[in-house]
Amino acid sequence: MSRLTAEHLYKVFGRRPEAAVERLKGGAGRDELRADGAMPAVIDASFEVEAGQIFVVMGLSGSGKSTLLRMLNGLLEPTAGRVLYDGRDLTGLAPAELREVRSRGISMVFQHFALFPHRTVLDNAAYGLEVRGVPREERRERAAEALELVGLSGWDASWPDELSGGMQQRVGLARALATDADLLLMDESFSALDPLIRRDMQDQLLHLQKQLKKTIVFITHDLNEAMRLGDRIAVMRDGRIVQNGTAEDILVRPANDYVASFIQDVDRSRVLTAGAVMDPAAGPAPEGAATVAADTPLADLFAPLAKDDGPVTVADEHGEPAGVVTRDAVLAALGEQPAEVTAHA
Repeated sequence: MSRLTAEHLYKVFGRRPEAAVERLKGGAGRDELRADGAMPAVIDASFEVEAGQIFVVMGLSGSGKSTLLRMLNGLLEPTAGRVLYDGRDLTGLAPAELREVRSRGISMVFQHFALFPHRTVLDNAAYGLEVRGVPREERRERAAEALELVGLSGWDASWPDELSGGMQQRVGLARALATDADLLLMDESFSALDPLIRRDMQDQLLHLQKQLKKTIVFITHDLNEAMRLGDRIAVMRDGRIVQNGTAEDILVRPANDYVASFIQDVDRSRVLTAGAVMDPAAGPAPEGAATVAADTPLADLFAPLAKDDGPVTVADEHGEPAGVVTRDAVLAALGEQPAEVTAHA
């Protein structure tokens, strides 16, 4: 069973939203409805997020991604459609039941840290537990553990204005982790940070995910960030999901010209992997050839390919040979010939 499922979600603001949904289903365009006073923000969004997966929703401003996120935890009620969390229909819950699910099962990490300036770092991290009614000593202990996880051990007694932007965002992440929620919703959580700190936070999230295996829905407008973090990526445009797939799917097989325009500037060497370009039918590499994991980025294959001047072996998750990668396959994948890698992606 999927941890989180969105089924044909619509969100329309303005006049006669339910009637607008029916018109959308009948083929009416977004601009046509706007002219009549209805504002479709999300149109027929469906997807599944598996347990332990980072699911990234990527789109430009106005694409509907943040509205979609707010429907996932009930902050916004869908005009139509359902949200299922562990098989439970959140859209059918009474307000008190929904608040209970949100307080125990779902945590949000916002773009603008949302820290209380009059509370210490520890008390900020413990805030979600305080709202839940957890006793003071227990919540402070759990908050301290969460701060240690995000690399802020020793900053417990500091004030938010004594921290850098990246450190403040770590406090926000610690607050979400302290609640021990299984589902994290992250809304442009790193976009307010400068590029170096942003990459550091991405590293931190990936490191934590290896330990904690949370289910994460991450919103971003940055495709490089989406491809670095996402196990799967949904690309949104004008309220609709126009492609849903792995980073390699999107890079190698863009669904349309809109998606293709996004991937032009993506560093393919850091997104495509050995597993995507290997030849599983080829014979074994020469004895003594280097062996790499299937998820090794192509950028990390240059050295072993140059050293051995021949193919390298690609191992599966069990360490068994799964195929070989040649220099020609890597060069083709990094060039303008995506069709040559689709057979093995």
